[in-house]
Amino acid sequence: MLYYPYHTFEHVTELVRQAAFDPKVLSIKINVYRVAKDSRLMNSLIDAVHNGKSVTVVVELQARFDEEANIEWSKVLTEAGVHVLFGAPGLKIHSKLLLISRREGEEIARYAHIGTGNFHEKTARIYTDFSLLTADSELTNEVRNVFGYIENPYRPVKFNHLIVSPRNSRTQLYRLIDTEIFNAKAGRKAAITLKVNNLVDKGLINKLYGASNAGVEIKMVIRGMCSLVPGVEGVSDNIKIISIVDRFLEHPRVLITHNDGDPQVYISSADWMTRNIDYRIEVGAPVRDQRLKQRIIDIINIHFTDTVKARWIDKEMTNTYVPRGNRKKLRSQVAIYDYLKNVEKQTKKKKEQSLKDDAAKGNTRHSGH
Repeated sequence: MLYYPYHTFEHVTELVRQAAFDPKVLSIKINVYRVAKDSRLMNSLIDAVHNGKSVTVVVELQARFDEEANIEWSKVLTEAGVHVLFGAPGLKIHSKLLLISRREGEEIARYAHIGTGNFHEKTARIYTDFSLLTADSELTNEVRNVFGYIENPYRPVKFNHLIVSPRNSRTQLYRLIDTEIFNAKAGRKAAITLKVNNLVDKGLINKLYGASNAGVEIKMVIRGMCSLVPGVEGVSDNIKIISIVDRFLEHPRVLITHNDGDPQVYISSADWMTRNIDYRIEVGAPVRDQRLKQRIIDIINIHFTDTVKARWIDKEMTNTYVPRGNRKKLRSQVAIYDYLKNVEKQTKKKKEQSLKDDAAKGNTRHSGH
């Protein structure tokens, strides 16, 4: 799990570069919404074609502000022999997917990237975004099906794990909220934590109002438009919303549900807007690794401790800064940097200890001989 810009986007560019030259890699598929004008990623895809790989690039020509750049890249890629697709009629493609297929023995292994942000080297330095890199076959097979759906949106396709707009996003999000409502009514702890850029879809807002009334504790980080009004008696008493505008643009979309003590964590390319749920191709993915789930939960929770840049979104729309009181100054973007730095430090320590243990075992076996 990468979290930009705290982690470098070069992990992804290097992954694609190596795939372009790896003799065992058979194909690379990627969908592009925004990319840099001098994108190393795109150049690696051209190298991949020259090295005999099958390369498919889905280009969204209606990416606002990037139409010209995307048209130019489409020409360059097509001339190089890349299979370029322009998506489905009437459906803007906003998902952030990469799929690498590689022959390993008798099998074909697949590696996927599912992200909340674009494959853009420059914005990855100023937007915060999550990238999940996975070899989980259930997820990679469904990513493969998304590419199939893009090529033929009228063919029936079912997703059991991914949340894919416009196929199942609304029903899946309603289901996740309904589970928390059911648990709250049964007297169990129920909670929803949401982070998106914009929350304006009426159906989802009404679901959240219903959840609040049922006793579900709801916390949200909404940077942009927010049509939900928190703190209204009898309607949204259990909903608290903050907004954080700081050095980095807060861009990821994350949903965390309590799920009766077994949290479910999803990252997604989709905001909670009608266009993203019903009229675009968007992809959300469950984060299954327990360490990574906890890492995302920790990062989102750090936002709610911010006493410098966080503002309350309130029913009067005054949106004042969160009062610090006698708490120390805490700027969440700095605190997240410190948190991730500590995670890396602990991981490095564990690796070093593991190597020492392996070396010690080797020495023991040698002396036994």
